[in-house]
Amino acid sequence: MRKLLLSLLILTVSFAEAQKSGFFGKDPIIYLENEDKKRLVWGYFLGFNSFDYKLDYKSTQKEVVVRPVIGFNVGLIGSVRLNDYFDLRFEPGFYATQRDLTYSTIQDPVDRLREVRGANIHFPLLLKASALRTGNIKPFLVGGFSTTLNLGSQEDAPDDNYAGRFRVKTWTYNYELGFGIDFYLEYFKFTPSIRGVFGFNDELIRDRIADSPWTGDINSMKTRAILINFTFQ
Repeated sequence: MRKLLLSLLILTVSFAEAQKSGFFGKDPIIYLENEDKKRLVWGYFLGFNSFDYKLDYKSTQKEVVVRPVIGFNVGLIGSVRLNDYFDLRFEPGFYATQRDLTYSTIQDPVDRLREVRGANIHFPLLLKASALRTGNIKPFLVGGFSTTLNLGSQEDAPDDNYAGRFRVKTWTYNYELGFGIDFYLEYFKFTPSIRGVFGFNDELIRDRIADSPWTGDINSMKTRAILINFTFQ
């Protein structure tokens, strides 16, 4: 939540600076005036991510502390104009992630830490709802569904946590919500945005021993993530 509020503050400051720089002046220079009339638009994005887990336990004791590690995003964008207010967007990308899990009930310093790294191919299909353009700025909301292929999941690995291997499912399914601002510049459109990702399915692969200290007490483990992307179109 702190990261979300910080990102919101950054976007607000950017919006205020844009006002000062003449985007909302009395007679602003309108850039890319016909950009939103295009039926199909391509682009790319770069960004950062913070992936977490929402853990649900069988008992009442909270046993695992999850520490997200900042990762990076890169990908492509295809946007189809539906009307003046709505666009359908497909944003496939690569997301490098890491989550460090510390087990409070395990004493051995090696066994109590599990680094869950992901090399994710992310496939979101999103509906973008935009406000009317004001000068060279247009805020928007975005939401939709996504699926993620984790190339480093190790779901089918024969070893489990007793051999030091933490396994998660290869495919996950999510819904996403976010917001951003389109800035129309002289030669391209620049868009900072922030989205939350909320996993539907339990991602944990249990150890073969039912009362495993790593997986035995976990009822479900679902992705929670914040994505900050900078788009160029």
